Amino acid sequence: MEEKILSLLEELCGSDEVRRDRNVDLFATGLLDSFGAIELLVAIDEKFGIRIEPTEVAREEFDTPNKIIEYVTKKGNQ
Repeated sequence: MEEKILSLLEELCGSDEVRRDRNVDLFATGLLDSFGAIELLVAIDEKFGIRIEPTEVAREEFDTPNKIIEYVTKKGNQ
């Protein structure tokens, strides 16, 4: 799952920075914006069957590749 999430992020962000620095703040660096975050949630639902509503997750919980991987993994194990 981790590799697939990194691949999704790399595709959406258009950068391999998400692999090189998994603690990079995606929003502060401009790698991801609000529209990209919605695209990511849709892709997670499609690829993993894990539905995450935009209002369910705070931006600070979803602003780095590591946090996204952790959140999706926990949500998938529920």
